[in-house]
Amino acid sequence: MAKSQWTFETAIGLSRALARKEVSSVELTEHAIARIERHDAKINAVCVRDFDRARDAARAADGARARGETRPLLGIPMVIKESFNLAGTPTTWGMPAQKDFHPKEDAVAVARIKEAGGVILGKTNVPLALGDWQSYNDIYGTTNNPYDLTRTPGGSSGGSSAALAAGYGSLSIGTDLAGSLRVPAFHCGVFAHKSTQGLVPIRGHVPPPLPALPTDRDMGSIGPMARSAADLTLLLDVIAGPDPLEAGKAYRLSLPPPRHADLKNFRVLVIESDPVAPTDTVVRSAIDQLATNLAKAGVNVARESPLWPDFGAAFRLFMRMLMSALSVGFPPEVYANLVTAAANLPADAMNGQAERLRGIALSHRDWVMADNARLRLRAEWRALFESFDAVICPVMSTPAFPHDHNPEQEKRRITIDGKEFSFVDQMAWQGVANLTGLPATAIPVGFAPDGLPVGVQIVGPWLEDRTPLKLAELIEHAFGGFVPPPAFDD
Repeated sequence: MAKSQWTFETAIGLSRALARKEVSSVELTEHAIARIERHDAKINAVCVRDFDRARDAARAADGARARGETRPLLGIPMVIKESFNLAGTPTTWGMPAQKDFHPKEDAVAVARIKEAGGVILGKTNVPLALGDWQSYNDIYGTTNNPYDLTRTPGGSSGGSSAALAAGYGSLSIGTDLAGSLRVPAFHCGVFAHKSTQGLVPIRGHVPPPLPALPTDRDMGSIGPMARSAADLTLLLDVIAGPDPLEAGKAYRLSLPPPRHADLKNFRVLVIESDPVAPTDTVVRSAIDQLATNLAKAGVNVARESPLWPDFGAAFRLFMRMLMSALSVGFPPEVYANLVTAAANLPADAMNGQAERLRGIALSHRDWVMADNARLRLRAEWRALFESFDAVICPVMSTPAFPHDHNPEQEKRRITIDGKEFSFVDQMAWQGVANLTGLPATAIPVGFAPDGLPVGVQIVGPWLEDRTPLKLAELIEHAFGGFVPPPAFDD
């Protein structure tokens, strides 16, 4: 099939074209399906194909437009992360024991996408139990990065980032507990937004076969993924808002407008690296160039500030609280062994691995003390956002790394400027937003010399999601954004 003008078009652009009758939803859907059938044997991003229902939804969307109906996503093809419940399809989280689990109801976010007229092509691949910055499992295999098939597309929303980069629809949704939206966006050169914690209902995104109950998962968020910043806002407005079963949380119905509409009015703190999680030359250079460009555009840019919270202390706190939450799902014998290992730690062991062990063994008393420390950290961030509108900092220390399926992640290593560092300690940069629940928008800003995408995250104030989203949109407009992978730009 010849390259189409719609392949890498934004969702907003597609919506305009549909409204003008320049193209139909059926045509867009068939084109996206054809791309998946042509290319996905190499990438393996779409692990669950739902093409028949997508075609039905596209025909229904065209009929609705013919009747004069308008809805935010009406007729726009897209994909969703495998871990979301989509009635009639499996939800496995990559766990072989759950390969036949079929939920009876859609997740709240998925239901809202359908109500808004979105055409869901299928579901995208994830790592086992969503626990990796890669996307592979024994059910669906390995997803590859469209910019280099030997490398990861990120995780756990890696199937979605790869699908977007390859032109399989213009939108997706993912989740983020430790960078699972922002890391894949960074590795595949697309956009993603980790929403303020609790802004988008979690119900229907739960490990199978657990029931879909209303809940707020500590540090976890649902958010949109796209090839443009404005599309993130479009989709966030569809999926945000309180769960109907939790109507008392009405404060989530609306978000304040962005602090500024013009680039030159923003006050931005830029952080390039930290000894706890150093970034390589490519990432530092990309962030430095962005900061320089912003300053030339009139943005008030600071490269350091005493208001920046203690990065090492925040990282250690994040490791403890994250692993305390994740350890709930560990088998009893595994949990018991790890608790014993934590008890045998030297008192002066302060590295990431030690803190992760301590987190697994955290008592309720210790967790409450950690939560109090988090409250103090949130107060520090509130003070920072009195002087700055956003913080620009790394997502990861390096661009996409080669596939590494060593099941013992603590033994994996990342090479940064020729030196080896802990693979798992890369969570330090994602924890900036997860620990505090702050919104953070991942954007592409360029490429490494070897052609791999490089990006940054823009962290904003609590419940002020529209501020980092607007800044992302302005940066994209001024300096460029998504560029298709050469091998799939056809």
